[in-house]
Amino acid sequence: MRSQWTLRWLPFMVMAPVALIDLMAGPALGFLPLLTLGPSFGSVYGSVRRTALIGAVALAICIPLAYYNGSLLKWQNNLTIATIVSATGASMLVSHLRLKRERELASVRLVAETAQRVLLRPVPRKAADLQVALSYTSAAAEARIGGDLYEVVITPHGVRLLVGDVQGKGLDAVETAAWVLGAFREAAYDEPALDDVSERLESSLSRHLSGEKFVTAIIAEVRPGEIVLLNHGHPAPLLLTAEGKACTVEPPAEALPLGLGPLGTDRPKAHRVPFLEGDRILLFTDGVVEARDDSGTFYPLNDRLHLLRSDEPQEALDSLRADLVAHTGGPLPDDAAMLLLRRHAR
Repeated sequence: MRSQWTLRWLPFMVMAPVALIDLMAGPALGFLPLLTLGPSFGSVYGSVRRTALIGAVALAICIPLAYYNGSLLKWQNNLTIATIVSATGASMLVSHLRLKRERELASVRLVAETAQRVLLRPVPRKAADLQVALSYTSAAAEARIGGDLYEVVITPHGVRLLVGDVQGKGLDAVETAAWVLGAFREAAYDEPALDDVSERLESSLSRHLSGEKFVTAIIAEVRPGEIVLLNHGHPAPLLLTAEGKACTVEPPAEALPLGLGPLGTDRPKAHRVPFLEGDRILLFTDGVVEARDDSGTFYPLNDRLHLLRSDEPQEALDSLRADLVAHTGGPLPDDAAMLLLRRHAR
């Protein structure tokens, strides 16, 4: 990358003009102390040995120029040499600490991302009479480890699915996501009613969450001719019918997210929506609709639904993801998960 190339050669790009200016100015003006910029910038990129090498180059430039200027053994030049040596030693220490920190951060991030990949298992691409497509876009490097979660399971009670978003980021969010997914995978098989699945999740989280942490989520069950939704404070999904109509599937009443059950009695009410052959439904996390461009405009998801009309759901979802990334012009500020279901003939 261009930025890495610049950081790599920046120390030499600084020391070369300093040497040239000092050579042209002569002994009247002393620019040699500015050679300390070389090892200082060298600590930003590369190893400790490379930083020491840059310091040696600075000395190799300083001594001949001092001899040329007739100040080699004068106290001013001795002070300059001592300054270069001291700056090189300090830069080597900074480089060592930076590399240590980078290794620690990379190790923690690798462990967290590995744990997240284990939790978010690949979803089945076909389930009963459904085609399933998934898109998960990581956020910027400093926010890469998030709490978006999803699951699709085939149970004796039908195809059940979960899309959710844990409050916060980092290892705490991944741990909470693990509790939610573990509880859902068990309850989805055990409980015949979707309301009971919701209660199992709420009960599990009430034992593990502290304070006012919560998880927004949609729990759904696909049935013949319809899909049943339980919305726990999550962004409403979008339904695209085979006839070309599109609508937002708003819940009949607002409900609290998972984990906030003790704060109120509002439980989500099951919402039955016709889901026929050729229909599509898109479930997503708030990282999609809250993504902004350079001017601060939110991603206009409702205006991009034509991208989902492809006969192949995964291709359609990939197109939508590419448009989302293009809208932001770079990495997303938050994770964005999208799950697209398309109903086809058995």
